[in-house]
Amino acid sequence: MYFPIYKDIFYNEALIMRRVLVGDFKIGKEEKEAINKVLDSGRISEGEKVRQFEDEWAKYTGTKHCVLMSSGTSALIAGMTAIKYVGYASNNDQILTTPLTYVSTSNAIVLTGMEPVYVDVDIDTFGITYENLKLFLEKNPDNKIKAILPVHLMGYPVNMGEINKLAKENGLITIEDSAQAHGSILNGKKTGSMSLFSCFSFYIAHNIQAGEMGALNTDDPQIKEYANKIKTNGRACSCRICTRPKGICPQLKQDDNIDFDPRFSHDLIGFNFKAMEFQAALGLLQLSKIKEIIKKRQENVKYLNEGLEEFSDILKLPKYSDNVSYLAYPLVIKKPEVMKREKIRRLLEENGVETRPLFGCIPAQQPAYSFLKGKYKLPNAEYLGLNAFYVGCHQYLNREDLDYVISVFKKVLRKDL
Repeated sequence: MYFPIYKDIFYNEALIMRRVLVGDFKIGKEEKEAINKVLDSGRISEGEKVRQFEDEWAKYTGTKHCVLMSSGTSALIAGMTAIKYVGYASNNDQILTTPLTYVSTSNAIVLTGMEPVYVDVDIDTFGITYENLKLFLEKNPDNKIKAILPVHLMGYPVNMGEINKLAKENGLITIEDSAQAHGSILNGKKTGSMSLFSCFSFYIAHNIQAGEMGALNTDDPQIKEYANKIKTNGRACSCRICTRPKGICPQLKQDDNIDFDPRFSHDLIGFNFKAMEFQAALGLLQLSKIKEIIKKRQENVKYLNEGLEEFSDILKLPKYSDNVSYLAYPLVIKKPEVMKREKIRRLLEENGVETRPLFGCIPAQQPAYSFLKGKYKLPNAEYLGLNAFYVGCHQYLNREDLDYVISVFKKVLRKDL
């Protein structure tokens, strides 16, 4: 069996001692039983499992409401659309956000008719900072900014306390992209609970895994109601569970001469972002183990930090905190003149350690946003976009896997130094 690592380079799987993935998902007896229960129920579209996950995820994050959707991107698009309907923003408004993250955050802003505006990030924890936001607002008093949208990248919480204070002083709302920070804590609160609304992703490589699924969390009843409508093509009904089959509907008009069905009447323009029972069932199973998942990832980060300490002069190891729910194990090359990222990633991959670049600086390094190239000075984001990468620290890695990762790093780095 052969599989591609890089373009035009193929390796025989049998020749690699071990393959350590960035993310993994194990299908065991519990997972199979959860899926079979959905099949036995006769309902695979949104139903009991989706509602149960919404309730439990809202409770876990410390928010009043959760609206489950097909992906984290869908949740953010629905939320950005909702703030326009509520009146917090409108087309051509600007959203202050991070240049260093997965491109979906900026895409959601652009796709809802608004403009992403970027400030630089912290070199250690990868998120936008209060200081950079404050400086931007002071230097650009005549802006069209309506919201601040930080991303808790790699699980590291952005300082929402200071950012919320700054937003209030400037008449702005805040939104959290917490797609990579399930269970991370800041000042006793979980990420995703400190803004008007937040989005989460339950992509297969994330801390809570369901394949493809996302959530919008909020305390605001209007945002929740609009999100429920927007994710179902803008239908008139915003109920979580339809009561029409029982002959009861709070949305029905009283005029018996009009055949009105709110499920098929649309008073908004929306999307089809509904989730499925399969995803919610897997998500519930993962959520029941979230404490163990976070703890295991933290232990793995500690172990890798200890094993790679001797290379801390050329690699910046991830900052450790008991409050961080780590998506992965991020590394920053301190001396790119000694070791280029492309080379170290290639050598790691050749030896069975899967890697990913740290996304890239969107306005400077993402081809889709090349029209913004040169508009911003973002030294930290640009440096990280070129010189940061990550490997896995997920809960399925055992001690042998971690020792193997450490041994490969030693082989690669000692050989080159």
